[in-house]
Amino acid sequence: MGKQTGSNSSDGKLAWWQLSLIGVGCIIGTGFFLGSSIAIKMTGPSVVLAFLMAACGTYIVFEAIAKMSAKDPQKGAFRSYAKKAYGRWAGFCSGWVYWCSEMLIIGSQLTAISLLSKFWFPDVPLWMFATGFAICGLLVLFIGTKAFGKLESVFAVIKVAAIFMFIVIAVLALTGTFDGKPIEGLPRSLNEFFPTGAIGFWSSLLFAFYAHGGIEVMSVMAINLRNKEDAPKAGKVMIGLLGLIYFTALSLALTLIPWNSFQQDKSPFVVALQSYNLDFFPHVFNGAIIIAGFSTMSASLFSVTTILLTLSEDGDAPAIFSKQKNKKFKVPLPAVALTSGGLVLSIVTSLLLPGKVYEYITTAAGLMLLYNWFFILTLYHRLIEPSPSDKVKRVIGMILVFLAVSGTLFHSTSRPGFFISLVFITIIAVVVLKLRKTWEKEKTNESNV
Repeated sequence: MGKQTGSNSSDGKLAWWQLSLIGVGCIIGTGFFLGSSIAIKMTGPSVVLAFLMAACGTYIVFEAIAKMSAKDPQKGAFRSYAKKAYGRWAGFCSGWVYWCSEMLIIGSQLTAISLLSKFWFPDVPLWMFATGFAICGLLVLFIGTKAFGKLESVFAVIKVAAIFMFIVIAVLALTGTFDGKPIEGLPRSLNEFFPTGAIGFWSSLLFAFYAHGGIEVMSVMAINLRNKEDAPKAGKVMIGLLGLIYFTALSLALTLIPWNSFQQDKSPFVVALQSYNLDFFPHVFNGAIIIAGFSTMSASLFSVTTILLTLSEDGDAPAIFSKQKNKKFKVPLPAVALTSGGLVLSIVTSLLLPGKVYEYITTAAGLMLLYNWFFILTLYHRLIEPSPSDKVKRVIGMILVFLAVSGTLFHSTSRPGFFISLVFITIIAVVVLKLRKTWEKEKTNESNV
């Protein structure tokens, strides 16, 4: 993988629209199909505004990465730019914060899709599903950049088709085509639009941003574009498509039934149509959610392995992780081995820890992704000469990300995750402080040679 994603070989060339599809495939996952229920319970109909704000913030962050990638393509994407902007400590922190957070999130995704699989096979142990999906995800790492892009594009089409199916059925339900009558769910006043007030809306922003997580994978893949300058355009199309899909689907779900009828542990789209006796719909949508979760999990595995590879090449991880042990594979096997070990640990943790505790850890992991996003916006203008509009967008993006992070302090579900995320950040910071003396010695020795 490392040699593919870092080279200009024909195997990895992508058109801008393919990168847009890959982005959709990497982003639409359990965060939207399931996690949006949590956001709805927190803020009610105003969740659509939270998702629009998250889409704006996501685009601003990706545009920053895309412009840096167009000017200076780097295999390590955002962590390479962090190192270039602030020094070795920044690249180390950015890379390892991302690796740790993604490994935890991958574990939660595996657990979610394994639980959903028991919908059809209730007698099969959860660990068997988790192991099977994990093995399939690791196999995706070996198929190469070009094949990975095609696979994610197929997944994107399936997921968009599932959401489009919901939109069509919801419209038919609202027009009286199906038996049953929608309960009036539309808000008639500002208070009904914000039923839980400003605090509830503020708290929901994290989960709206979480549903947009995955742009890091897209940034790693951007180096494989035929024309690097097309990266911002690919991001604009991707975010525009996502925003339209998210806004339309959530608006229709909230029109069909009142916001307080949704359940945190069930997809809002299944709940919205459950009174219409559409026996096929739960099965189809359950399959779509499993595909979505597996797709985002595979994309995350691809990205974390690439980041680990660049950390190793830069001396911020043991050198063995960037060594090619088998010429038959284009993926450094030691890097895959460490990712696999982290994957196993994450699965075991998700299965053994009490649900609330693991929920706090995965919330912390989501927050750590946002810390990286905020960091990207701080370093962006050190590497790119900003236009006046860039400066304005940068400030807006930083405010939106800050609101999403700080909103976790006001809700009991996400507050513990905030403090757990600080523990992870502190550990990585302590490691950096320990290593800085070693880095300074290496720098001195190099200058003396």
